[in-house]
Parts: sequence; structure tokens; C-alpha cells
Amino acid sequence: MAELRADLVCEGGGVRGIGLVGAVDVLAKAGYHFPRVAGSSAGAIVAAFVAALQRAGEPLTRLEDMVKAIDYRKFTDHTLLGSVPLLGPLLALATSDGIYKGGYLEDYVAGVLKDLGVRTFGDLRIEAAPGEALAEKYAYALVVTASDLSRRRLARLPWDLPSYGVDPDEFSVAKAVRASAAIPFLFEPVRVKGSTWVDGGLLSDFPIELFDRPDAVSPRWPTFGIRLSAPPGLTPPTRAVRGPLSLGIAALGTLISDQDSAYVNDPCTVRRTIFVPAQGVSPIDFGLTPADVQTLYSGGTGAAQKFLESWDYGAYLSACRPASLYPPAPR
Repeated sequence: MAELRADLVCEGGGVRGIGLVGAVDVLAKAGYHFPRVAGSSAGAIVAAFVAALQRAGEPLTRLEDMVKAIDYRKFTDHTLLGSVPLLGPLLALATSDGIYKGGYLEDYVAGVLKDLGVRTFGDLRIEAAPGEALAEKYAYALVVTASDLSRRRLARLPWDLPSYGVDPDEFSVAKAVRASAAIPFLFEPVRVKGSTWVDGGLLSDFPIELFDRPDAVSPRWPTFGIRLSAPPGLTPPTRAVRGPLSLGIAALGTLISDQDSAYVNDPCTVRRTIFVPAQGVSPIDFGLTPADVQTLYSGGTGAAQKFLESWDYGAYLSACRPASLYPPAPR
């Protein structure tokens, strides 16, 4: 089978990220290779594993086992004060800015990446063929996003690391992933050079535009997006919101969804996006059963199969050329 190319952007969504894996599996089996991958929160975890597997020359079919091996119950690694009965969560928030440490996630990601020969972003440098070279700042196979609360902006890692006085080639990929997945108040933030980083989804849960060209030249291959939600026009499911933590997570989710809606519902974005039905599962349901995991994974495979049945790159470019993404060339 001839190799097909597409850059890939994965949406965040907590434990629902298993649905992303099902979609990636179908794309890989269809012959797609991903020169660059990006993601936020759970999407950052999947993107990091995809980039590392490809660097090691390993099949992406391994991704399913790697993600299913995560013990989601261990995400609730309480801080010392957080483990105190009843008042623990409030004490943890007052002293460490998070109920959970987030250490299990970073350690697990670091272990998986180490086995594949990846520790820092320098291990994911792109060695492009002649005529395909990217500017040095952007020549990485992986980009993850975090929300910088100190500078009030989206941090695109590793691209923006020099502005923090950090060498991108020496920065830990696992630490960047942890920052991208640090849901505010639930997990301790990551602090780098005086800046405080939390969940990238706070500013953009679906950074589909990351790899788009800024000029009017059509890209050499498409960017596919994978979202953990229903396509525009469909009514999302109604979920009960009870308790302060549930209310806080729901408020953040609503903010994130509204922040992205301006471009996510754009017809061109819709044409290149796989919509995985996962909204019936809470992003912080760390007690997922094996049946829940399989349902999310199967939702991803089904959505990707449906997407590929109607995908036509030429038709996509033709339909989107009048839009701002690819304006018509001057006469």
C-alpha cells in the first residue's frame, strides 16, 4: 500500500481520549503516515505516542495497547493534604493549587517514550528531505499546547520554549504533556521559568489550525483533526452536573467549547475533521470499565471509517479555496 501523508491534530477530552486511538488506528491501517502531530490534554498524550512510535519505526497498531494499559484510577494521586478525609481537597487547593499531583501521568508517559527512544523534543526533530525543510523553530514532529496563566496566552511546545529561555531540544516531552493535561484545580500546574502552565484546552482544545500555511499556497498534504464530540448541527447529550467539582469541570468545558466554536464550525474545518461520539462520558471518569474503554475505542474506529469513505482531498481544497484558509491566487 502506498504511503499517504497527513498532519494530525487531536482534541483534548480527558479519559475520552481512547476514542482518538480508535480513529488513529483506522487512518494508519488505511496507509496514512503523520509527519507532524499535535494535541491538547488527552490529545497531547496520543500525539506524543504517535510521534514516538513513528520515530522508532514501530506500527501504530501498538497505540491501542499503550493507551489501554494506563491505569486511570492512578490519575487520582492525591497530594499529602489532599488525602485527608473530607477537608483534603480544600486543603490541597489552598496549598498546592491542585487536588492531585499529576505525577502518575508524567511518569507513565516518560516510561513509554523512553522505551521508544524519546526523552526530549530534540529526539523528535524532523530531518526533512531536500525542498521540504521547515524553519528550525517548527522542525519538530510533535507539538503540544498548554495554557500559560502567567502570560495569558497559548504556549505551543516546543515552538515557544525559546521565549521562556528554554532550549526546546533539552525539554522533556513528558513534562510538556503533563502541562497540557493539567486540568485547573484538579491537577497541580506545571511551572517553568516563573510561568504557570495548565490544560491547553483552557484556551484551545482543538488547535486544528496549527499546521496551516499562512500564505495562499495549497499544502502538500492535508491536516486531519479528530474531535471527541458530535458534528455541528447535532444536539449534544445532556449530562447531570452535581457538586462543586462537577460544576467547575462543566464550567471549564463550556468555556473551552465556546472558545473554539468560531473556527471549529467552519465548513473547511468540518470537512477535515473526524467526529468521535464520546460526549456521553465524563472527561474525569477515572473509573472506566473495560466495556467503557472498548465503547470509546469502537466509536473512534467507526467515525474514522465513515470519514474516509467520503474524504476527497481535491474536493476539500476546491471547496475551501474561497475561504480565508486558502484565498485565491492573484490574477
